[in-house]
Amino acid sequence: MPTITPDGRAGITADLVRRLVDRQFPQWSGLPVTPVPVDGWDNRTYRLGDTMTARLPTAAGYVPAVAKEHRWLPRLAPHLPVAIPPVLAEGEPGEGYPYPWSVRGWLPGETALPHRVEDLAGFAVAVGEFLVALQRCDATGGPLAGAHSFYRGTSPAYYDEETRRCLELLKARTDRFDIGLAEEVWAAALATTWEKDPVWFHGDVGSGNLLVTDGQLTAAIDFGTCGIGDPACDLVIAWHMFSGAARQAFRDTVAQDDGTWARARGWALWKAALVLSECIDTDPEKAADHARVIDEVLADHRRTTT
Repeated sequence: MPTITPDGRAGITADLVRRLVDRQFPQWSGLPVTPVPVDGWDNRTYRLGDTMTARLPTAAGYVPAVAKEHRWLPRLAPHLPVAIPPVLAEGEPGEGYPYPWSVRGWLPGETALPHRVEDLAGFAVAVGEFLVALQRCDATGGPLAGAHSFYRGTSPAYYDEETRRCLELLKARTDRFDIGLAEEVWAAALATTWEKDPVWFHGDVGSGNLLVTDGQLTAAIDFGTCGIGDPACDLVIAWHMFSGAARQAFRDTVAQDDGTWARARGWALWKAALVLSECIDTDPEKAADHARVIDEVLADHRRTTT
């Protein structure tokens, strides 16, 4: 029997997936089960044959995404300009594994790392068009932002204490950042709210959840943190992946108001400060990437207030 450790990942193996499939979906029994080259944190993902994937949540907090995606992805898919994961089956706990799990159709493509995208401004427009189309989908009965979305789609105020703690830690560890300006960015994010009706958001728009073929956006994956609410959380890619003309193209395409951009800067600051405070002494490459995001966010805020 597998042992699910506190981080949720150990014990989820290809053999476990094979046994779950054999027991619950005999029509796919015997298909090869292999790990994907690039895996996520919330789920362990395995190729199932040539056309499917099996995704197993790594912890209880990620379980609500299984039923949510199973219900809503088929309703969203016809209205989006790129492919999203086809829903094929929902598995049950078994073989010592304690959570529901899912079978999805495999989507071809590569993760959208910058070196795979020749025209970054054009790619930024395509990502923006995907988000605009997602926001236009019918939100009636949709899952209102909350714990299931890790509070994406709500005000970033949920992470107020954590953000302030991380900024204090960074203040003690490095003199690279103007922490007073960072606190100003955070205050600006908390000073605004989404006053319109809730709209669909993805919740984790980044290069790892976008697929490209020949440099063109072809798919968006991992809707585990999706829901309806404030779309500001979906704009953080503006500082993680885009700059200059590409960032402006993205901003023009999504056409959001200044308050939404202020909250988006808050979301970007929270995540970058959190990760940087955890890895600043242990992972120089990762730390440099998140420090760059903070630099970009602070510079962007400065431009909007001068």
